[in-house]
Amino acid sequence: MDWFFPNLYVLLLSLLVVLLCNARVQVPNYTSFQVGVILDLDSLVGSVGLSSLSLALSDFYSANTNYSTRLVLHVRDSRGQVIDAATAALSLLNEVEVDAIIGPQTTSEASFVIDLGDKANVPIISFSATSPFHPRTPYFVQSVLSDSAQVDAIAAIVNYFQWNQVVLVGEDSGFGNGIIPYLSNALRQVDVRVSYRSIVPLSATDDVLLRELYKMKTMETRIFVVHVSTSIGSRLFPLVKEAGMMVEGYAWIVTSSLMDLVYSLDPHVIETMQGVLGVKPLIPRSRKLSSTATRWKRKFLHDNPTSSQVEFSLYGAWAYDTLWALAMAAERVGFREPSPLQNNTILNYTNLFSTKLSQTGPKLLEAISGVTFQGLGGKFHIVNGQLEASSFQILNVVGNGEREVGIWTPKGILSDISVNFTSLSDKKLKSIIFPGDSMVVPKGWEVPVSGKKLRIGVPVRPSYTDFVRVEKDHRTNASKVTGLYIDMFEAVMASLPYAVPYEYVPFEKPDGSSAGTYDELSHQVFLQNYDGAVGDITVTFKRAKYVDFTIPFAEGGVSMVVPIRYDDTNNEWVFLKPLKKELWLTAIALFILTGMALWILEHRLNNAYRGPPSQHAGMIFYFPFMSIVFAQRERIVSNLARLVVVVWMFVVLILSSTYTASLSARLTVQRLQLSVTDVKELIRRGDYVGCHNGSFIIDLLQGLGFDKLNIRTYYNHDDCAEALSKGSEKGGISALFAAKPVTKLFLSKYCDKFTTAGPTYATEGYAFVFPKGSLLVADVSRAILELTDNGKKLEIERQWMRNPACNGPDGMITSTSVSLQSFKTLFGITGGITATSLVVFIVTYMYKNRDFVQTISKSNATFWSKVCAICKHFDERDTKNFQSKGGKEDGEDGLANVCVNPQLTRTVVPISSEEIDYVNSSLGPQSTSTVVPISSEEIGDHVNSSLGPQSTSTVVPISSEEIGDQVNSSLGPTSEETSDNC
Repeated sequence: MDWFFPNLYVLLLSLLVVLLCNARVQVPNYTSFQVGVILDLDSLVGSVGLSSLSLALSDFYSANTNYSTRLVLHVRDSRGQVIDAATAALSLLNEVEVDAIIGPQTTSEASFVIDLGDKANVPIISFSATSPFHPRTPYFVQSVLSDSAQVDAIAAIVNYFQWNQVVLVGEDSGFGNGIIPYLSNALRQVDVRVSYRSIVPLSATDDVLLRELYKMKTMETRIFVVHVSTSIGSRLFPLVKEAGMMVEGYAWIVTSSLMDLVYSLDPHVIETMQGVLGVKPLIPRSRKLSSTATRWKRKFLHDNPTSSQVEFSLYGAWAYDTLWALAMAAERVGFREPSPLQNNTILNYTNLFSTKLSQTGPKLLEAISGVTFQGLGGKFHIVNGQLEASSFQILNVVGNGEREVGIWTPKGILSDISVNFTSLSDKKLKSIIFPGDSMVVPKGWEVPVSGKKLRIGVPVRPSYTDFVRVEKDHRTNASKVTGLYIDMFEAVMASLPYAVPYEYVPFEKPDGSSAGTYDELSHQVFLQNYDGAVGDITVTFKRAKYVDFTIPFAEGGVSMVVPIRYDDTNNEWVFLKPLKKELWLTAIALFILTGMALWILEHRLNNAYRGPPSQHAGMIFYFPFMSIVFAQRERIVSNLARLVVVVWMFVVLILSSTYTASLSARLTVQRLQLSVTDVKELIRRGDYVGCHNGSFIIDLLQGLGFDKLNIRTYYNHDDCAEALSKGSEKGGISALFAAKPVTKLFLSKYCDKFTTAGPTYATEGYAFVFPKGSLLVADVSRAILELTDNGKKLEIERQWMRNPACNGPDGMITSTSVSLQSFKTLFGITGGITATSLVVFIVTYMYKNRDFVQTISKSNATFWSKVCAICKHFDERDTKNFQSKGGKEDGEDGLANVCVNPQLTRTVVPISSEEIDYVNSSLGPQSTSTVVPISSEEIGDHVNSSLGPQSTSTVVPISSEEIGDQVNSSLGPTSEETSDNC
């Protein structure tokens, strides 16, 4: 037995050595990646994140046992301080030589640590720093949705309820300020204005917060968008309720940073948030999520035994997914450099912020960017250093938590279930409970509280009392305001779907006179001395710079009013009035030119246009003027002259008809004449013009070119009428410029003395004035449209604009004299035809007499002698054309008429019908013989019958040309006597 125990000991020892050797062989050779974690372990987000990272590390390698890499976490506590976070980062980079850092937790901490990671080429991956205001460096990765991703969802909520104005409430930090530019821009895209921005200091006491809330309560806006941390939010909303701002009519919208952690707030804080709306990223429900949340809760309570209520929040899901993504990236890299390179070869320990340079970090960063998987928080995919955007839940705080009322997707769809609708009719939210347990959607604004009435400024003027009339009760010193536009404003306010208390405040001095112009009244609204202004206030660009106008309730435009006078029908020169002076002169000139053209065309062919110079001048003036009454008797033998006469007779017909109609109208109907019709004429003459005092028309007149010294202002209608009656020459004005409503009112009283003239200058109409950004503008404008459509606006106008009996002119009057413009085309046609005929005649004349013209032109005579020679030649009778075209010129009855040579003693002369009557009358009543006219045919018949039937001779009628030819032939060629047939 002695040998047994020693041998047994040796055997057991050998077996132990064998087992240890075998165990050493089976232990895998892992590549470890050192990962730093910087969190505020005393905060809820930090403790939740650390538990999620630990659970994710265990779950990942339990599911992937065959991986050759392992992450080793090195946790550091930042205690919520930037300096501690920076110290922890330097320690991890230089001492631990980490390949990546998860964290830090807050935006302020991350902004400093990012620079260190960028110097060391180490990725900084944050699952909780949501601000989009971080510097964009290659080594910073936000594995969390940026705050900028939710701004479109918030804007969609505001736009869904048609709120057009909001107040932004944010804390004064990098976290609070980072979202503001993105949120403002998103609201602007849906036509929503940020009326006020409240900045809450991190060190603000409850008194400071309460004063700020009371300040916002005095404003019109009732929609508030809140972006604060849980520490500020847990103090803010109890104070909101204390200030009376968590009641019906208000709406509060919180961002995901607060909405995701509502469960962690004290019950009394949640009770003050009843009815609050909020958004947070949508986490798809899955079996893995439920299982992980259960195991996470057990681990969290084990790690944090003092915590009472906790849930697996968004930050926990993002931390879980972040570690999985980093582990996948490490496996893709596969190999870690054994030792990092030193920055600048030798580490400078005198520089507190010097770091070592990682060689693994860039590879790890590239691998993280390529990782894509379906995580607990949804799809994990890094795009440009940020987590890809996802859908958002629309939540409503009700009871002890939140209730989902809708989903917003990145495509802009807002619906009550998580399905992407494309139909507008399906974009609906579930029923929402607003503050004050109200189901009524707040309209977005209210009249300021504390029983304050709107102070509506009204002008005080001695004129236009039909528009606005301010009467002072001297016994009570109270002001009574009435008028057309006052009734209009009251009708508009009464038609609003809500009650708005208001009171009229005259814009006057202590003595009761006007306190200034309408520009000054509008400026008082801008200075908030008035909450609005009512009256005959025109919309102008100058005023619109600092106040808002409703749509006009009265027509715009500026008209010119001028004196009128009636035509005197007993005037001895009334017959000249139908046509204007330029038309008279043009017609007379055309008469003379037509006469001269006819003389030129007929002079060489027609005996009527020949003779002494006095006869020539007489025919030039006589023929065109006689054509007015169609009494000319001279025959026209030239075709060109006939063409001129035909066109001229048509012009004369139109001109005489127009003259007759215009003169008849003047003699039968009383006509008006305007003293002036053109603004340019007033400016050229330097006349004085007028407008009403305090009107914007002064600027308009100066813009038209009037000298400021020539513009006079008046306070009432009577002064304007007196000045117009005097005229500019007697110290008055030549024209009055006023807005259309004022013009109508003025002419209703003086319609028989004045009227409008010239063009209407386009301007905007009268409108109600409110401060910039006032939400009353939109509702009042809609109410004006409603009154216009239902006819009530017209009914109110008729009650105040009942014009007295007036027989004067209505509307614009223009001159009744016919101008040259009316005959410009007609005169152009006749002038063109006349000129063309003259050109054709002259060309023909020059061509037929080309030999003569050439002879004259080649002669050595002076130019004037050549002209005189051509004129003498032109004055001679054209024998050839005269015989062919004027054969019957001397024989009116067509009988054979022979004109023989004057040397002959026998001639045949024609006798006219008048001469026959004279011969018969000289015979006396007792005579049985009479002389009757007989044609050449009748002569032939009578002679033939007297010859008898047996006669072989007959007599046939022959023309005067044939008679002349026969006579000349009978005389023989040697005879000195010749017959000239005409």
